[in-house]
Amino acid sequence: MSAPNNSFDPVEVTALHPDEVARMREEALAAIAAAGDLARLKEVRLAHAGDRSPLALANREIGALPPAARSEAGKRVGGARRDVSEALKRRQAELEEERDARVLVEEAVDVTLPWDRRHRGARHPLTTVAERMADIFVGMGFEVAEGPEVEAEWFNFDALNFLPDHPARTMQDTFFVESAAGGDSGLVLRTHTSPVQVRALLGRELPVYVVAPGRTFRTDELDATHSPVFHQLEGMVVDEGITMAHLRGAIDAFVSGMFGSGLRTRFRPSYFPFTEPSAEVDMECFVCRGASVGDPDAPCRTCGSEGWIEIGGCGVMNPRVLVAAGVDPERYSGWAFGLGVERTLMFAHGVRDMHDMVEGDVRFTSAFGMEI
Repeated sequence: MSAPNNSFDPVEVTALHPDEVARMREEALAAIAAAGDLARLKEVRLAHAGDRSPLALANREIGALPPAARSEAGKRVGGARRDVSEALKRRQAELEEERDARVLVEEAVDVTLPWDRRHRGARHPLTTVAERMADIFVGMGFEVAEGPEVEAEWFNFDALNFLPDHPARTMQDTFFVESAAGGDSGLVLRTHTSPVQVRALLGRELPVYVVAPGRTFRTDELDATHSPVFHQLEGMVVDEGITMAHLRGAIDAFVSGMFGSGLRTRFRPSYFPFTEPSAEVDMECFVCRGASVGDPDAPCRTCGSEGWIEIGGCGVMNPRVLVAAGVDPERYSGWAFGLGVERTLMFAHGVRDMHDMVEGDVRFTSAFGMEI
């Protein structure tokens, strides 16, 4: 039996030759030093320190050597790999430091710049005024009711005693919704919040005390005092023994709560298909309180020196509306009113032009603050 070949020289293995190991080490160190960013350094790590790198492959050759030859070859290759690993760590730290310094410069925020060049938002005053108006009636025991803005003609007209030939049903006042086939869909953009009256009676047990703020639509041109889209606050009471005196008391309470105590109100005869008798509601001017009437030296811009301001319409509910909603008019009676939210805002805050309310200028809304 022959003895082991202890005289085997690892220098004869090309990959383990000292000059070859030194060359692989120097190539790796040069590539690491030349890496200009972290992405390039990652490529260098794979090429010179990965499982398929020259030094890793040379390290595999050591296992085939005789035991006496492995120590020297292992020290030679291990030292080279250690130098490469340490160089990678140092270069990684250098490139990360450079990256962090660059980010601090490129992504710096100049906190000395003006912070208020963009105006802060605010709730629209129409929203806050409508909620304040509704809250006054909620304080009297009313509920807040809602209805769809795209309404069936029956709710918008028929149930409210608008006869088929009533002028409000023509294209002059109403936006009609066309069906997908191009014909009449039986739907309209509601022209008032009064359809909520019928929906409230159909969906609630009597007695009913509701207010319904909401958006309405009519084919008006936008000018200083008119808009094709506007807001109303509808109010309705249906109960036993209800009279117009109760309506007058509710209107007086609203005027006191919205504009201040001590203001008089008056009803002027009018006509609405869904109320009978009907009235226009005026309140005493809350600015001059009638003192400007007949006094050319002290004109009042709010009331035009007339002493009174029109705020809405009202009346006792027509029995036909009660019948349409399934209510017995012999037992129950009621009243309803409609108040303009835009009109209330214009009077309460001296707004002169409807355009200011609809053009979305934040300078207009921010003047009213962030009332909730």
